[in-house]
This record gives sequence, structure tokens and C-alpha cells, in this order.
Amino acid sequence: MYQKQLVLCAILFASAMACNKGPDVGAKIAAQKSHSDSGHVNTQRIIEADSEPENWLAHGRDYAEQRFSPLTQINQSNVHRLGLAWETPAKSARGLEATPIVVDGVMYTTSTWSKVIALDAKNGAVLWQYDPGVERAWAKKLCCDIVNRGVAVWQGKVYVGTLDGYLIALDAQSGSVLWRVDTLIDRQQAYSITGAPRIIKGKVIIGNGGAEYAVRGYINAYDADNGELVWRFFTVPGSATGPFEHPELAIAAQTWDKNSAFPGLGGTAWDSIAYDPALDLLYVGTGNGGPWPQHIRSPKGGDNLYLASILALRPDTGELIWHYQTTPGDSWDYTATQHMILADIKIAGNVRKVLMQAPKNGFFYVIDRSTGELISAEKYVFANWAESVDKTTGRPILTEFGDYRHQEKYVFPSAAGGHNWHPMSYSQNTGLVYVPAREAGWVHNDAGDRWFEWGTNNIESLIGDQVIPKTAGYLKAWDPVEQKLAWQIELPNTWNSGVLSTAGGVVIHGSADGHFYAVNDHTGGVLLDIFVGTGMIAPPITYAVDGEQFIAIMAGWGGPAFNTLKGNEALLDYSNAGRIMSFKLDGQTVALPTPVPARGQFFKPPTVVASAEVVEQGRKDYVMHCGSCHGMYGSVPMLPDLRRLSHAKHAIFKNIVLEGILEENGMPNFSSDISSANVDGIQAYLVTLSQKAFMAQQK
Repeated sequence: MYQKQLVLCAILFASAMACNKGPDVGAKIAAQKSHSDSGHVNTQRIIEADSEPENWLAHGRDYAEQRFSPLTQINQSNVHRLGLAWETPAKSARGLEATPIVVDGVMYTTSTWSKVIALDAKNGAVLWQYDPGVERAWAKKLCCDIVNRGVAVWQGKVYVGTLDGYLIALDAQSGSVLWRVDTLIDRQQAYSITGAPRIIKGKVIIGNGGAEYAVRGYINAYDADNGELVWRFFTVPGSATGPFEHPELAIAAQTWDKNSAFPGLGGTAWDSIAYDPALDLLYVGTGNGGPWPQHIRSPKGGDNLYLASILALRPDTGELIWHYQTTPGDSWDYTATQHMILADIKIAGNVRKVLMQAPKNGFFYVIDRSTGELISAEKYVFANWAESVDKTTGRPILTEFGDYRHQEKYVFPSAAGGHNWHPMSYSQNTGLVYVPAREAGWVHNDAGDRWFEWGTNNIESLIGDQVIPKTAGYLKAWDPVEQKLAWQIELPNTWNSGVLSTAGGVVIHGSADGHFYAVNDHTGGVLLDIFVGTGMIAPPITYAVDGEQFIAIMAGWGGPAFNTLKGNEALLDYSNAGRIMSFKLDGQTVALPTPVPARGQFFKPPTVVASAEVVEQGRKDYVMHCGSCHGMYGSVPMLPDLRRLSHAKHAIFKNIVLEGILEENGMPNFSSDISSANVDGIQAYLVTLSQKAFMAQQK
């Protein structure tokens, strides 16, 4: 089903000169519905997505989430002619992560603060916009920026999950609210939604984020017509002894220490979802434990189901059919929420129905999606926490480097993973999976009651005899049958865009430093490089209108602030101009964003008298409460450099932190989280950073 081959010669473009010109999108688009009949997607249309390649009907284009398009008008021979067709501002200077949906000439996508926008996909004209009015103070409940990964479109409705945990159905034609439900089981906890909903058999499937803050994970299914809850699957038990909301939790409870910190523990399902209509199985990836160290979360160990797992559920009932845990007893934030791809591929002479995932832990998994049986797992990046995955048990074989209970360790991959949420793509032409990967390590230590600790700066002392890779980002072409690298492109920054592949033989990828690439899908040779001046982390899509193929991507760099900025010419030299960009053959030259004014020299910071103990506690509090947005060392280009705070800002520092006087700018009120004395410590820590920077420039 997922390997359907199109008979290209039978559906030529009107201007085609040969069989390889691709599907006749022109004839199909002539019959597209008007904007007044918007968003009428149903199950059959998504199943048969290849029959209307001009549309991008679902998050991964189809239920298999392959992110492979049959369109061929843009191909290896002409992709060098690609230029800007249109761009529309997203009114954001933060991270943009959404996959746009295109249905019958209308594009639906999201911006920061869960805002929704509908555009004419041909020219970028705004048709309507919707702002859910997310409370700005909710930002302190997020680990990783005020982002959203997109909408779902179904039978005239557009569905979006909001940062503050609401699921909203909008009229696809006007953007007016049809219904709104609260998905949270406890609004006092640090829950959020950043992922895109999926519509399966008339049900809206959505999970939540927040495992870093030790919330309890679960997956919801709502009736797409009226928003009524159909079922809820909790990913971790609420207690060791019950009562259990569903039978699977009784099994899971046996894998937790009875003294675990119930009812938190993590396991949030914050991103990846896929569906096989033939098997009628819904696949959901689950997240890390909360807190990270297992010896704190579950002192006597255990697998801690269903953390870091792939769950196969019945979409009608939420019944668990099988599960596969990629990282039993996770202590490293090795989520299995990363993009899952379904495909039918030939392995050892037999066509297998597989699910493929490259989760954070550094192993590329090929799993039988009917049964959950492991077919193979091999390292796609450097990983020192485990030697390999046992083919019989499916369990990783751990090494000494993963155990940081008594001594801090430099662990690979980092907590950001060998691959994070940025979607992969599987090409039906090459049989390769294109992975936006990263090589980086992370210092883990016994963090006490803290979920996160930056650890030492003395990395050299922790390396020992290990031969470690240099920190870099990569676009890797991975052969899932041979489980080996086909080719790779090195990138200076580790946090880059998702990936698109097409039947035209091109792979599309954007970089953190503002380059929009098209590469040869077989060799990795760069066919096109356009500098757009804005970093990209969102995945590209392709679609067609009136017989013309477009490639679109949302530009706007962001996410967790601890990602390296090395080599990021776009973010350091130009404003982080959030926008939707669409390219076509013979389009226009991209106009670069506004240059960023030089930051100038560091000025002499104010004098703050504090003991070394106060400064160290301030550092820990800063990392806990501030670092994920502002950067672990006080500076991220998207936000004010806290090392450069003026004397005037230092004078009102407590008013900013404890009174929320800048809340409308996205700086929440932390009065319920941080004491006045601890704010003094944070300020003292920031002043020490300012002093170091000031002294360094004097040399």
C-alpha cells in the first residue's frame, strides 16, 4: 500500500515532453474546490493521497508519515531554477516548527503562541487568522519555546492544540471557533501542547508535553464533530497499587518501584503519531521520565513502562495491542516521541510491514508494525551509553558511560538526542530515510531533586580514552535495510530543519544558519543553495496549484535554548524574521531580513556582593527556571542577552521576575516558583557572567 508506484506516463503534464515529467497535477487542480468549500478532508482522501499529489492533506502528507511527494515538476535537472514565489510574515521572532497543511489551494499553518493562519497557497494572501489568546504566563511551564507543530484539517474543520492545553476546532472557511475543550487533567501542573493533532477514524488524537516537570503522560481521543472525549490512555500508572484507569496500567505498575514519585513520572506523548488503516493500528511515541534520573524517579529500577516507548493502539478504543520500549528505565531524556515512518520494504527476501524510528537514543529502529517485533537496530550517530541492541530481547546493552549515579559522565547522544522532533523523510525511489541528525554529548550527574543539571565545564576530564565526534549537525541518508549510512552532509549547527523528499529526485532541507538546500537523493550532492537569512527548523512540504509545483517552509529559528549557535550567520547577523516561504521554478530572489545591529561591547556591570554559595545556588536556579529560554549561560540571540542587562534593568530585576511587569513580552511572573532570596542569587549569577564577559574584552 505504501509502496504504490504511479504510472507516470498515463498522467502527463499538458506540457510534458516525456514520460518522466510527472503526475498531471494541472488537470486535477483545475477541478479544485473553491475557498468557500474549504477543508473537506476525510479518511479515504488521506489513504489515497498519492492520487491527488497537489495537496498535502495530513501532517506527514499521508497516514504513513513518509513525507515523500510524487510530484516531479521540480526535479534534479531544474531545481537550480527555484526562486521565491511568495512569503508571508508570521509575526514572530521565535521558533516556528509547523508543517503546513494544503487542501484544495488553501494552506493552514500555525505560528508561535498557537496562532492559526489560513492562506491562499498560490500567492500567500492571508484568508483568515485566529489567536487563541494563550496566557503569556504559561511560558514558564514550557521546556522548549512557545512553539506549535501545526494543525489537522478534517471535514470542513481545522484543529489546533494550544500551549495552555486546549483543543480547538475552527471553521475551515472563516476561522471561527466551533468548539473548545480542555485536555488537561490538572491545570496547576506544567502541561502543554506543542504537537499537531491527527484525525483517525473521526477522532482527534492529541497528547501533551511536560515530562521535564514530572507530569503524568497520557493520550486523548476526541470526537471530531463535537469535542467529546472518547478515550484516554495513560502512559504511566497513577500509583503502584491502583486503581488503574485501564488494564495496561496494572502491567506497567509492576515495572516501577512501589516507592516511585506517583502520580507524575513523565511519559508524555508530545509529538509523533502514525496510522496503518489496513492493520487499524494507531502508533504513538512516548517521552522521557520525570525527573530524568531513574534512581530518583524509581529508586529500585525497573523498565518503567510505558516511558520511551512506541505504543500500538486500537484507535476506536485506545486498547494497547503491543508496545516496544526503546530505552528501558530511561535516565537520559531519550524520548521515543521522534518521527515514525511506516513503509513496506524488502528485508532478507521478504516484504515486511515496518515502522522506522530514529529516536533520541542514537539507534535507528526497524520494527514489524504488525507485532512490535524488533527487526534491527543500529547506531546512526555516536552513542556511548549502550554498546548495541540485543536482537533477541530488543533491549540495549548498557555501558559504564550511561551510569551517572555516583560520578558525572559525558554521555552521547546529548539530552537533545541524535535526532529530535524534526521530521525525517522516506523516499520510495531510493529506499533511504533522510534524517536531520546531530552529534553532541551531554554531562549528566546526580542532580538530587532537580530534573536538570548542566554539570561541569571540564569536559576533557570526562572523555578519558573515548574517541568522540565533533559537535555538528548532519543530514544523513540512512539505508534501513542494510542499517548503514549511504551519505551525509555536515552542517555547522546541530538544530536544523525537517526533511522532504520527492519523486523528482530531490531532498529539501533547511539549516539553522539560513540556507535552503536541495540535494540529490542518491548522492547528497548539493543542487541548490539559497541563503534566506533566517534559520529553519520546521519541515518543508510541496504542493501544486494551477499546474505549478511549490515547495514551502516556515522560517524562524528557536526551540530549546541550549542548542549550539556555532556558525549561525542567519541568527547572529539578521533578525529572526518568522515567515512562511514558498518557492517555485523561476521565482524571485529572496530579500534578506533586517540586519541585526551590532551588540557592541560589554559595559562594566553593577557590583553585587554575594558569597560563592549564593552564586552557585543562583546558577542552579537560573538553569532550572530560566536557562531553557534564555540560554544556559545567559545569552540567546532571539531574546535579550542577560549578560548585557543595563543598570536600569538590574534595578528593576525583581519587578521583572516576581511581578511580571514584562509579561506581555512573554516574560512570566515567577513569584510562585522562586523566592525573593533566590532571585537575588540568580541576579548575582548573571552579574558574574557579565563580569567575565567584560573582563574578557579588556584583554
